[in-house]
Amino acid sequence: MTMRALIAGVLAVLCGGTVAVVVFQTTPAAAERRGHDPLVIAHRGASALRPEHTLLSYETAIALGADYIEPDLVSTKDHVLVARHENEISGTTDVAARPEFASRRATKTIDGRPVTGWFTEDFTLAELKTLRAKERVPDLRPGNTALDGLAEIPTFEEVVRLARRHGVGVYPETKHPSYFDSIGLSLEEPLLDVLERHRVRKAYIQSFETANLRELSGRTRLPLIQLITYGGAPYDWVAAGNGRTYDDMVTPEGLREVARYADGIGVDTRRVIPVGPDGRLQQPTTLVADAHRRRLDVHVWTVRNENSQLPADHRLGDPASPVYGRATGDVAGWLSRLLDAGVDGAFCDDPGIGRAVVARRSVSRGE
Repeated sequence: MTMRALIAGVLAVLCGGTVAVVVFQTTPAAAERRGHDPLVIAHRGASALRPEHTLLSYETAIALGADYIEPDLVSTKDHVLVARHENEISGTTDVAARPEFASRRATKTIDGRPVTGWFTEDFTLAELKTLRAKERVPDLRPGNTALDGLAEIPTFEEVVRLARRHGVGVYPETKHPSYFDSIGLSLEEPLLDVLERHRVRKAYIQSFETANLRELSGRTRLPLIQLITYGGAPYDWVAAGNGRTYDDMVTPEGLREVARYADGIGVDTRRVIPVGPDGRLQQPTTLVADAHRRRLDVHVWTVRNENSQLPADHRLGDPASPVYGRATGDVAGWLSRLLDAGVDGAFCDDPGIGRAVVARRSVSRGE
């Protein structure tokens, strides 16, 4: 760990106009015991501090010391990959206020559910570039709304170029791959094309589905991550009538199957440390150890700043306050607890706090 990264991380704890109480734990995580620090993965960029999936957000994440920046990928009508949380963009752009695109409002079935709005696959890249991004959760992050209207929707290639210039990795997620396959806009080919043309070697590719990861395992040597939610099932399993769920995937037998095509799992934090009915943390599960026995890395999502997004054990302030839900809690303490459970990396909405925690642990070990 360099001194530059340590300083960046410590400063990050104080950024954004809030001060978080930092409680550090120093028990080595699995990644640390294997000779490298746990990864700080910038979740949609520095989404706690900037509107997500914008170059503003990714640039901020890089400045705060992220190891990887994460773009969620969807396709345009002319088959260009862009970074958006979903292909429905009314919540993340100003499209609903643009009268020239009013006729493109539609209702579609995405992963078995009806969704109404405006969809990236109905726009060319040139048309999408006329839109401007906005904060997706303004009630939770009102400070980010000051930046509404400043940023374009970035292409995956623009995100990769930014990462390459600064020496950080990219961690793309393929969003709704079965759906995009069904409309002739497969995500995997343009994804690999961009990575190969830019000679990207520092990358992970992730998906909540399984079939596209199996396909990618025969086409790339980059590490693949099987995403696993707290409930439900991969959509490609659902569509095929497969009765298994994500619960089956985290059993020793399920992990053995995942290890045949993937290099790691990306899991909801509750898969590692469950939360009880009272919102407080329970004892860690055996998932991390089980996955490591199959030589699978474990990355957790998502470490968020706000009290409403944290376990009750790590909330700070007066619950009676009208801003309690969006106030910054003990993010560092929560992340430290996850690292103590042995995870190899964490998706952080505020990668600066993530860097501060990882850097402090390295210093405590005398590195």
